[in-house]
Amino acid sequence: MESDHKNRLPVLALVLMALSGFIIIMTETLPAGLLPQLAAEFQVSDGAVGQLVTAYALGTVIAAIPTIAMTRGASRKPLLVVGLLGFLLANTLTAIAPTLVTALIVRFIAGAFSGLIWGMLAGYARRIAAPEHAGRALAIAMAGTPLALSIGTPLGAWLGSIVGWRWSFAGVSALTVVVVLLVLAFVPNAPGQRSDTRLPLGRVLVIPGVAVVLGVVFAWMLSHNLLYTYIAPYLDGVGVDLRPDVALFAFGAAALVGIWITGTLIDRSLRRLTLASTTTFVIAGALLLAFPASLPVTILAVALWGVAFGGAATQLQTAIGDAAGESVDVANAMLTTAFNLAIFGGGAIGALLVDDSGPATLPVAMIALSALALLTVAFGRRHAFPSR
Repeated sequence: MESDHKNRLPVLALVLMALSGFIIIMTETLPAGLLPQLAAEFQVSDGAVGQLVTAYALGTVIAAIPTIAMTRGASRKPLLVVGLLGFLLANTLTAIAPTLVTALIVRFIAGAFSGLIWGMLAGYARRIAAPEHAGRALAIAMAGTPLALSIGTPLGAWLGSIVGWRWSFAGVSALTVVVVLLVLAFVPNAPGQRSDTRLPLGRVLVIPGVAVVLGVVFAWMLSHNLLYTYIAPYLDGVGVDLRPDVALFAFGAAALVGIWITGTLIDRSLRRLTLASTTTFVIAGALLLAFPASLPVTILAVALWGVAFGGAATQLQTAIGDAAGESVDVANAMLTTAFNLAIFGGGAIGALLVDDSGPATLPVAMIALSALALLTVAFGRRHAFPSR
């Protein structure tokens, strides 16, 4: 049975992994779509509610590397199920949280389970597919990110505006029950990393290319999260007539295009894809900065931003997987940590910008950080983002 899975692309199993990612990303980003309702419920500022994203990211940052280091040799399927059950618990508790403090604690716990799943999901997807399909398998497994952004978060924001934000989190819990049952039935198991190939954490970090990819992850994703987390106050602050849920839907729909492009080209054009994606981020930020109150330009910028972001996770995880080799799970845990440090920074730094300088300053930070990521990719041609 395992051999059969190795000889073809296990699409159903990869789709269920994508649905697992969908749950993670929707849980992570729901507060961005529900910011006004959450602020009104808990009677705090937009910046204070944004710390629900920060708390989640902090949990991931703290948990990702230790949990993956401790479970490197464990079978992958039980770990995935445990992680999903953690999300079931966390979202259910968030739905009934009586105070912002309670919600922050629960979000921290959810972030810890996110660290566990993201640290092993990419390696798991690559292990159950034939080597020649590794890039495509990863693209399918990572498709849950743009799907959550295009369908999940906007739908959750819409549901929250109709029946209340608590039902949005309850809906994610219900979906998680279904996905757990399907994972148990249809996703093949895969072994953990063999003991004779496990490098110490410090040695994984100094594998050529790994640190460079991590630097790109942090700068690029910080530029993204600054704007994404505070999209509602940004749109309101610049005076453009665009609802946050509509903007999130447009972003996510464009991200689906990005994941399709990446899935088609990833196995032969990783460097060009990453250069194009980071460049497009700079362009999107520049459009928002130059034409802040223009509805057509804002929609164009959001679409470009979405296309560029759609393939980012696949591009970065492919790059670090290629560089790390057998140590892919630990390297991906490091990537997850860097990714969530960027989310943490987006929530914390974004709160300062929004509450003190005004949301119109967010595109400036987006341009500067994505330009830094672009330059790092450009100079990382030897090990991190080599030409193929």
